[in-house]
Amino acid sequence: MKILVIRFSSIGDIVLTSPVLRWLAQIDGSEIHFLTKPQFADLVESNPHVQQVHTLFESFKETISELNSNHFDIVIDLHKNYRSNKIAKALDVQILTFNKVNILKWLFVNFKINKLPKKHIVHRYAEAVTSLNVDTNDKSIDFFFPKDYTFKLAEHSLIERDYICIVIGGTYYTKQIPTSVIIDTIKRLNKYTVLLGGGESDGKKAEEIMAQVVNNTTNLVNKISLTDSAFVIQKSAGIITSDTGLMHIASAFDIPIHTLWGNTHPDFGMYAHRKDNTQIHNYLLNLPCQPCSKLGSKKCPRGHFDCMLKQNVEELVKNCGSEQ
Repeated sequence: MKILVIRFSSIGDIVLTSPVLRWLAQIDGSEIHFLTKPQFADLVESNPHVQQVHTLFESFKETISELNSNHFDIVIDLHKNYRSNKIAKALDVQILTFNKVNILKWLFVNFKINKLPKKHIVHRYAEAVTSLNVDTNDKSIDFFFPKDYTFKLAEHSLIERDYICIVIGGTYYTKQIPTSVIIDTIKRLNKYTVLLGGGESDGKKAEEIMAQVVNNTTNLVNKISLTDSAFVIQKSAGIITSDTGLMHIASAFDIPIHTLWGNTHPDFGMYAHRKDNTQIHNYLLNLPCQPCSKLGSKKCPRGHFDCMLKQNVEELVKNCGSEQ
C-alpha cells in the first residue's frame, strides 16, 4: 500500500505526526511518503518509516502532477485546510483525516466556553487511522537524527545533563516568554543555562539576556541548526519553554519539560506529550482572558500580557531544582 501523509508546517506539528508514521509502518508492504514545505523536509527525511519526502512547489498544479505520478493508494491529510484538501482530492484516492475541533476552539477563544475533548491531538490522529487496523497504543513522539550525525557539546563548553535549555522565542509574540521572566529565572536557577532560538528578533532578545546573565549562560541562538538544538535538548537536564516546536521535540526525549503558557491553552490538545505524561509541567495562570488566540498575536490584545509576565518564577525554579 502506497500512502501519502500531508502536513505542511510547522516544526511542532510535523513532529507530532511521528506516531502516525510509526503506526503506518506496521502495514505489510506499506510505502510511506510525506508532503510538507521545503523548509521542514529535514524534520522527516531522517525518519526510518518514511520512504520519500515530497515538498510543495510554488504551483499547485505542479505539486499535484508530481504526486499523481506516484499512484498513491491512500492519502492521510493531517493538515486539513483548503490547500491540503485540494491536493488530496486531486489525487482521486481514499482520504483519511482527523477532527480539528476548530469550532470548539473558536468557542473557547471567543466566549471562554470550553467544550474541547480532553485528548491530545495524537489521540485524534489515532482515530483517523482506525480503519487501517494498525496498533495505535504506543502514542509516544519520535525524533530521529540523520545517519552519522555528530555534535560535540564540549565545543560549546557544555557537559551532558549539567545544564537547562531555555527556548526564548516562538512564532508569535504572545506565545513567547518575556525577557524579564527569562532573566529572573536564570538568576534564581542553581544551574547552568543554554539559550535556544532562531531569527533576528530572537538574536536581539538573546543579547539583552546575555548582558545580564553572561556568567552562567551559553547563547546558542542563531548559532546552531534545528537538529543541533534537538541534540542539545536531548542531552540537557531539562527544558524551559513556551508553546513551541522545540517543546514537542523535547517530548521525544527523557528529560523534564517545563512549559509556560501564554495566549494558547493546553486544552487545544497540543501540549508536550509522552507516555503517562511523565516529567511534564504546565504553568498556566487561567486568567479570565485566556486563551485569547488559537495561534498567537503580535501583541497582547488587552495590553497587559499578564499570562506571561505574572508567571510564578519561584514555583518554576523550585520544580526545576527538585528534578536535579
